[in-house]
Amino acid sequence: MAPSSRTVVGNVSVSLDGRINGPGGENDMGWVAPHAVSDAAFGLLEDLMRTSTTVLLGRKNYEGFRSYWPAVAGDESADPRSREFSRWLDDVEKIVFSRTLTEAGWSGARVTAQSPPDVVAHLQEQSGGDVWVMSSASILRQLVAAGQLDRLSLMLCPEVSGGGERLFDDGLPPSSWRLAASEPTGTGALRLTYDVAR
Repeated sequence: MAPSSRTVVGNVSVSLDGRINGPGGENDMGWVAPHAVSDAAFGLLEDLMRTSTTVLLGRKNYEGFRSYWPAVAGDESADPRSREFSRWLDDVEKIVFSRTLTEAGWSGARVTAQSPPDVVAHLQEQSGGDVWVMSSASILRQLVAAGQLDRLSLMLCPEVSGGGERLFDDGLPPSSWRLAASEPTGTGALRLTYDVAR
C-alpha cells in the first residue's frame, strides 16, 4: 500500500511554562484569550481550513465547540473570520472520541470509542485532506506516542500560567522535530510549526 498523503496536524496554544490551561483547571484559559484573536491566530485557522478535511476532537473540546461555534455564523456582530470558521466547522467531518457520548448532535460529526491511533490508521487508508487534531491534548499525546503525528502547530503565548495541565507528560518515546515555520504575532506570541523528523 502506498503511503498516505494525509498529514496529521495537531494545533494547540501553550504557555511559556508548558501548560495548556491554568491552575483553575481545563476552563482556565484567560491567558490564551488575548492571543487567540490576533491576525496570526486567524491566519493559522485559515491555513488549517484550507488543507484539512477531517477534524479530531476529544469529548470536552467537542462539547465546548458545539455549544459555541454553530451560532457564530449567523452573528452579524462577530468577526467575519470567526463567521467563516463557524461555517467551515459546521460542514467539515468531525470525529469525536468519547466513551460516554452516544450521539454527536452536530452536522458532520460522529462519535467513536476507538482509540485515536486506530482511527488515524484507518483515515490514512482513505483519500482526503489533512487530519486536524483541534486543541485536544489527550489525542495529541496518544498520536505522538504512536508516532502518528506529522506536524505540530503551536501558538507559544508569552504567559506563565503558574499551574495547570502540561502539554506533554513524562513517558513519551523520544522523537525529533524540525522547525518548518515561525511567525511572531502582534501580541508577542509565536506561531511555530514543527514537522516530525522520521
